[in-house]
Amino acid sequence: MHGVDRQVELQRWIESRLHVSPLALVPASSDASFRRYFRVHANGESLIAMDAPPAHEDCRAFVRVAGMMAEAGLNVPRIIADDFERGFLLLSDLGNAGYLQALNNDTADDLFRDAIDALLRWQLASKPGVLPPYDEALLTRELRLFPDWYIARHRSVTLDAAQSAALNAVFDLILKNTIAQPAVYVHRDYMPRNLMIGEPNPGVLDFQDAVYGPITYDLASLFKDAFVSWDEARVLDWTARYWEKAKRAGLPVRADFGEFYRDFEWMGLQRHLKVLGIFARLNYRDGKSGYLADTPRFVAYVRAVAARYAALNPLLKLLDEVEGRAAGGVGYTF
Repeated sequence: MHGVDRQVELQRWIESRLHVSPLALVPASSDASFRRYFRVHANGESLIAMDAPPAHEDCRAFVRVAGMMAEAGLNVPRIIADDFERGFLLLSDLGNAGYLQALNNDTADDLFRDAIDALLRWQLASKPGVLPPYDEALLTRELRLFPDWYIARHRSVTLDAAQSAALNAVFDLILKNTIAQPAVYVHRDYMPRNLMIGEPNPGVLDFQDAVYGPITYDLASLFKDAFVSWDEARVLDWTARYWEKAKRAGLPVRADFGEFYRDFEWMGLQRHLKVLGIFARLNYRDGKSGYLADTPRFVAYVRAVAARYAALNPLLKLLDEVEGRAAGGVGYTF
């Protein structure tokens, strides 16, 4: 079924559920997936309709995690109606005041304090065996997106045997660190774009891919974001605030903050390599070109961490070679 046909069917489904006709569906947002969101005004209330084609998306995961988060005390959309077979959901509206638009140097401390507190509530609810494991197999598949889509497709570079071996050795180090981290519930995209100004603050969106995995993952998503960057001193301070609260709450963070911050940086590195691959794939496979503009931000994240830890220096050398910055190379631009 084509997008226009699905929109008409979605509208008729909502009209039948709410006993209101006719309704207007106004695009609310879109993301990197096949999901689409529409804002609907009915009976004096604003609602959100989700169109998630069943061939590509699973509404059941969204509903399940929404229930878990609500039980943990997080502000998430309420499920008003569902049709899993057709991939339709009708949700309460958390508004359109997003963290991404509200964040600046003056507001960041307060907004991130609330985001940290909500994250702690989510992590404190963690139980093994409930959500899918963020295990070595999944983490490895994500890392492979970097050579397959960023290096090979976006940079048009074929790695030689020595370069491939160096990259795989770095991947092994990253995986060893991340797998060793204590496991908690992971939102998996806990970034300002998915947080809304609300009461209680923040409202949380886009959580359907939640897993059980490394404790630093959501923190890295929050402070080393795709769309906004902060200087290291502030990131260090916010990470320390989280760590102190997590320790007091009894979460299994490392006793030494320096070791915890290293874990946070290495976890961020895994995410940033993955995202470089995803942004390239969105462009070349899915025709969504807007994400490539934020590629330099992620390359900068990767470079900073790879330069700080001697064991990761081979990744820095590889990036130089891929980007033509090595001696005698050609200078590429993004």
